[in-house]
Amino acid sequence: MAKKIFILDTNVLLHDHKCIYNLEENDIIIPIVVLEELDKFKKGNDLINFQAREFAREMDKIAGEKLFKDGVALGKGLGKLFVATGKPLPEEMKDSFSEHTADHRILAIALHIKSKFPRRQSILITKDINLRLKAKSLGLKSEDYENDKVKDIDILSHGVEIHENFDKSMIEALYTHPGIPEVEFPADEDLPPNQYFVLRNGNQSVLAFHDKVSGLIKRVEKHTAYGIEPRNAEQTFSLDALLNPDIKLVSLTGKAGTGKTLLALAAAMQQFQMYNQILLARPIVPLANRDLGFLPGDVNEKIGPYMQPLFDNLGVIKSRFKPTSKEVNRIDEMVKNEQLVITPLAYIRGRSLSDAYFIIDEAQNLTPHEVKTIITRAGEGTKLIFTGDVQQIDSPYLDMQSNGLAYMTDKMRGQELFAHINLVKGERSYLAELASNLL
Repeated sequence: MAKKIFILDTNVLLHDHKCIYNLEENDIIIPIVVLEELDKFKKGNDLINFQAREFAREMDKIAGEKLFKDGVALGKGLGKLFVATGKPLPEEMKDSFSEHTADHRILAIALHIKSKFPRRQSILITKDINLRLKAKSLGLKSEDYENDKVKDIDILSHGVEIHENFDKSMIEALYTHPGIPEVEFPADEDLPPNQYFVLRNGNQSVLAFHDKVSGLIKRVEKHTAYGIEPRNAEQTFSLDALLNPDIKLVSLTGKAGTGKTLLALAAAMQQFQMYNQILLARPIVPLANRDLGFLPGDVNEKIGPYMQPLFDNLGVIKSRFKPTSKEVNRIDEMVKNEQLVITPLAYIRGRSLSDAYFIIDEAQNLTPHEVKTIITRAGEGTKLIFTGDVQQIDSPYLDMQSNGLAYMTDKMRGQELFAHINLVKGERSYLAELASNLL
């Protein structure tokens, strides 16, 4: 079977700068216009700028005269990499696409490759849905970059299992004993570490989790964290994971109003003595693709609107106490001394974080590679919390299967230092819950 030819769009390289090594034995074409596009993204502190610079460095390592003619071998078991220079728009394109845009120049190169190698399958790889449709209108095969897509779209619901008609004697044992052996727990497959359960039988019920270290199914007790009390089973599980020092990586998903960020911040404040610094960060994804530059003011004034939801959650915690209480004074003092820092995620990249409690909000807007970059910043004693709602992705090139939050949850499931909970019930207000379900 002949090797395929993949033509890559700019957004694929900005999504994963290592993508050229993930396409097996197939040959890869980088249109020259893509390199022009990447040049526009090289400057800046956002993670997308980091991707552009890293790919430029990767190209610099393998660049040579052969790149434009014979291609450069990418390694054992991999195909060759070519850079294709610009081609004139064919007549079939001029009839439908009059504008001389970067996308149309990429389509012209893809059509040229298809006609030059008629016996090989040429595929345009892009994360732009509209470009995929344009390609198909010209008879070009086009696909999304799926190397890091989550295959099981229900992975986020796996953190909590509900068992009805559960053995009553086991429910009673969880209240009277340290736990029940995992070998006695009825399960169709091996239980992953830190799996949470709601076990019911009639009017009897218990919340439990799988402690892999002890080999027991243990009861989960209800905790309060810095004035915040859990209101449902998923919130109880979340605080249990957030307050467990042995769990270094936590993923909290759920729709707006389920309390993800509030619980993470409350747990952080509850354990402030265990960490040198508490960091809250979120990616800045401007609405309507408008850059921060259009906002008035200095840097802090520009990023303020994007960070406000985190300050709002801090305000909710402070409202649980009297304004003159030691808890409120401690929060104010930690903010003043930069022990509690709320900042854009781009300002964190490149740092090595030791003994930190790091909360990454809106993580559904991160790519898998960006999530990996963040996690690899974690030094000794650091705990990472990723929160987000995969139903509210603002990035135009991510979806429920390709975003970094879902990808991390899928890959980390089964690790002893990881826990995931999907919060279902909104607790912000009845109105917010109704709107979330109906609108």
